[in-house]
Amino acid sequence: MAELWDDKEMLLKLYNVVRDGNLDETKGIIKSLPQALNLEIPDKGKTALHTAVTFGHEHIVEELVNQMSNDHESLAMYDSDGYTALNLAAVLGNWRMVKCMLRIDFDLISIRHSREKDLPVVMAIDFGQIEMARNLYYLAANKGLISQNDNQEIQDCATLFTRAIYTGTLDIALGLIRICKNLALALDKDGESPILALASMRHSVPSGIQLGFWKQRIYFCMRIPSVPPTSSETPLNVLNEEQCQRNQKDQNIMSVLSRSCAVGVLNFFGIMQLYEMKKIHDQYNELLSRMCEVVSESKTNKQLVDGLVYSAICRAAENGIFEFVSKMLEVDLQFIWARDKYERNIFMLAVLHRHEKIFSILYSRDMMTKYYSLTCLLDVNKNNILHMAGMMEHSTRVNQIPGVALQMQRELQWFKEVERIVHRKQKESTNNEGFTPRQLFTKNHENMMKEGEKSMKDTATSCMVVGILIVTIMFQVAFTLPGDNNRDSGLFRVFMISDALSFFLSSTSVLIFLGILTSRYTEDDFLKNLPRQMIIGIFTLFCSIATMMITFASALLIILNEQLRISIPLICLGGVPIFFFLWIQFPILKDMIISTYGPSIFDRKMKLKL
Repeated sequence: MAELWDDKEMLLKLYNVVRDGNLDETKGIIKSLPQALNLEIPDKGKTALHTAVTFGHEHIVEELVNQMSNDHESLAMYDSDGYTALNLAAVLGNWRMVKCMLRIDFDLISIRHSREKDLPVVMAIDFGQIEMARNLYYLAANKGLISQNDNQEIQDCATLFTRAIYTGTLDIALGLIRICKNLALALDKDGESPILALASMRHSVPSGIQLGFWKQRIYFCMRIPSVPPTSSETPLNVLNEEQCQRNQKDQNIMSVLSRSCAVGVLNFFGIMQLYEMKKIHDQYNELLSRMCEVVSESKTNKQLVDGLVYSAICRAAENGIFEFVSKMLEVDLQFIWARDKYERNIFMLAVLHRHEKIFSILYSRDMMTKYYSLTCLLDVNKNNILHMAGMMEHSTRVNQIPGVALQMQRELQWFKEVERIVHRKQKESTNNEGFTPRQLFTKNHENMMKEGEKSMKDTATSCMVVGILIVTIMFQVAFTLPGDNNRDSGLFRVFMISDALSFFLSSTSVLIFLGILTSRYTEDDFLKNLPRQMIIGIFTLFCSIATMMITFASALLIILNEQLRISIPLICLGGVPIFFFLWIQFPILKDMIISTYGPSIFDRKMKLKL
């Protein structure tokens, strides 16, 4: 009994010295109590090796692992949370510890978590240790451990596949599909297939991003080199890696220093971010192409159903991934009939979530003549495609449009365009709640219409105050002539004309804004009438401010007898209000003009590459 108590005391002391990183005392305790390597420390739930890994003491890990070189069971022991020491090092992202253990016992790479049953590579990617996951994957691939010999291995690979897609580690996903292309339709441990995961990644495709003019040009000019993910040049030899690192260290220091300034500049301008984005997009497109090959080679419909292909197409339509949907339809046009669990087809989902590019596939003239019947289908609640235009989902893209008034306008544009293609009967059909599409639209957009009315009235009130001030000033200036009787007739003519123009333009803007304030604010007013009035009102107000500044400049020149050295700086200062007005109001004016008079958001000329 006393001996057991002494062993317990020794194990607790071992825990303390390992926690503190004391290598000498650790060696002394292990020498006096060799079996401590195989024992769990009381009340701690872990061995000495787990403790060293947890506290990041690499030198102690190396010593303990070397002493356990012939003892696989000790290296593979679990702690109370179900982790082996290698699993723990993997989720902590310490490659040196992992490398040290694999050098002694490479079989540790295939030992799972005791409860979750995840491999170390999957656990690393789940915990965000992407570089660790890459190292473990490349090492396993080069050693031939990635295979499909049984159902468990297929499920493991599919689990790694889906996790790699969700974390954006598409180089691992590409490596897996190159090794075994049928993994695209295999199910992981959560019952999800990689193709379904790919249909969820809306931020990994070009259609999921919005770039400015210059960034867009830079993006399209970039070329990403294609490098196989399991290149033999990758430093995976864990036995010789330290020597390679020592030989290359001095060479790498200078190259890193020379590149750091350039990388800093590129990061400042966002070039590196664009490069990484482009790389992800290219990898996504390659992965999608390879998955489409698998789908096209599938011999039975059961394989497609079991691989969740139809669910993937519906999810892609819901997420607005045009590249995925169009590519699948090019593989087999019968996928156009795919429906989700609510019996909504891909075009109903596109309308519901406001994805115009996907809807344009059906909206195009060629498809409408062949597949008009798609507009007549109903979901489980008897909603047709026009009902979808009357609904508002939280994930709808309308929230990306600036201003509630323009959001309401876009919603009306959607409803009107869908209304154009449906049969007259569909316009008056009711769903299970007894609503026609128009009634459903009015019910769901009631709050948006109130907020849009308030927004329009607030903008009109603010602009009208400015317009009234300009009217008052310009009216008074017309009867307060600058200079004396010897004033220059040309400048005086400019002064009077600009004053009159400013007065009339500001008066016009005030009347237009007054019309906005007194408008009825019906639903259809948001489509054309109110935006048109706001465009004219803001434009005339801007012109009145500009002509007011011309009046001011000509008056200065008349009063100062054309003393340019004094008048020019003052005239330049007079341009400041025009600049600020443009800065504040021009984005609103531009968005309204594009939304009201710009090209349609739907493309009737779209064609698939069938």
